[in-house]
Amino acid sequence: MTSTETSPETSPESAPGPRTAQAAPGDRRRWLALAIVMTAAFMDLVDVTIVNIAIPSIRQDAGASWSQIQWITAGYALAFAAGLITGGRLGDIHGRKRLFLLGIGGFTLASALCGFAANPEMLVASRILQGAMAAMMVPQVLSIVHATFPAHERGKVFGLFGAIVGLGAVSGPLLGALLTEWNLFGLEWRPIFLINLPVGIAGLILGSRFITESKAPKALKLDLVGVVLVTLGLLMLLYPLTRGRELDWPVWGYVSMAGSIGVAGALVAYERRKGARDGSPLIELSLFRVRSFAAGVAVQTVFGVGLGVFFLVWTLYMQTGLGWSPLRAGLTGVPFSLAVSTAAGLSVQKLVPRFGRKVLQTGALTMAIGVLLYIWESERYGLGIAPWQMALPLVVMGVGMGLIVAPLTDAVLSDVPREHAGSASGLINTVQQMGNALGLGLVAVVFFGRIGDRLTPAEVGPAFVNAFEHALGWVALVMFAIFLLMFALPKRPAQHVEGGAEDAPEAAPSGDRERELVA
Repeated sequence: MTSTETSPETSPESAPGPRTAQAAPGDRRRWLALAIVMTAAFMDLVDVTIVNIAIPSIRQDAGASWSQIQWITAGYALAFAAGLITGGRLGDIHGRKRLFLLGIGGFTLASALCGFAANPEMLVASRILQGAMAAMMVPQVLSIVHATFPAHERGKVFGLFGAIVGLGAVSGPLLGALLTEWNLFGLEWRPIFLINLPVGIAGLILGSRFITESKAPKALKLDLVGVVLVTLGLLMLLYPLTRGRELDWPVWGYVSMAGSIGVAGALVAYERRKGARDGSPLIELSLFRVRSFAAGVAVQTVFGVGLGVFFLVWTLYMQTGLGWSPLRAGLTGVPFSLAVSTAAGLSVQKLVPRFGRKVLQTGALTMAIGVLLYIWESERYGLGIAPWQMALPLVVMGVGMGLIVAPLTDAVLSDVPREHAGSASGLINTVQQMGNALGLGLVAVVFFGRIGDRLTPAEVGPAFVNAFEHALGWVALVMFAIFLLMFALPKRPAQHVEGGAEDAPEAAPSGDRERELVA
């Protein structure tokens, strides 16, 4: 799962400022720059989905434990979330081109380390580094677009981004399946990471030549203490969750999880002091006084949890439980991806302007119905279920997800004051990724907690099917919780209220929206 985005701390109108060298309207170099940043965004989007489909192969070939498998995905999400806002601020301060090149270079190096990992521990560490480098690269993408293209051309550019999202949604799982199935040069799963090398090197060389440098006229300061506290709190919660079952739930695990609450309290106290001192906290606490924003952050977090649980257990269910090949599993997911992309386009363009919040709530209920339908199909057909029998629940789930992901950020930002729109957008993207990491950690409880430690080959399939159904029950509960939380959102986003367009906060485009679409 959950992200191309602007600098989370800079609103679009401030991007081309006194210190920004915007390309001239007739300069063709800007289209080459666009192709470069879009390619990098596509690489990041595909990397999120390509890994999931190869996880069973990674476990079998590398001998990774189940907790290490969780960290291969959760570690990336955690590092990305922790560095997202800081990556945007670094671009505003030191130059978006410079940070983009640093990010894509580091992402390429981390991909090589993943591909040549000698053991599971090295792979986990390399994935964490990859997530951190993505946090440097991804926030610059749409910031560079804003600094490079005049306002009248951005609609066309964002339309191209939509096409990239749709392509990434379908191609990620299929590319991962094909690369794993082909076993190129006997490298098993490793090509899913090594494929980033030629793309990243080309992006680094061409980006240094064609991307125009830009900085924010008034960039916020870094909050490294805030980053450390956020990361520490999440680690204290996630590590015991992922390792607890294997270690028979030791006392230190409960102490650590309880201690994460204290770290969260320390974070709030520090952010309050930092905001009063220099006005540049990692988390703008005043935003939580806006009811719709506070509820929206809760929705994004819980939604991330649900997606984190579903996509990991779905892969394990199909390949380990049912014994399907990576290619068969990847093709099975195509109807879901197509349904998400189609519903997302309809949601933004046609439905939300007319029906407002009801569209998002309908999406939550539709996704819950799709999950329950999937449970019913799994119980009915058991180990004999076929891909075509999964198509209906996957399409229903995809439609529900599409109705939510595209308009959700606009709804959450609707009542946020204009001056805080950039910070709010960055925070929304961050909590969604944190929720995703938490969901991946919870897989140890809701999925592996239902599987015995020592299974005979004949017991593996039924055990994984049963655990999948149990985990999906929790996902359905998450969707119902999201439906209830959405009552706190505005009935209609400000830009869709008659006469409200001029007063609506103009936030930086949601960078993680693309990642959510292909989670």
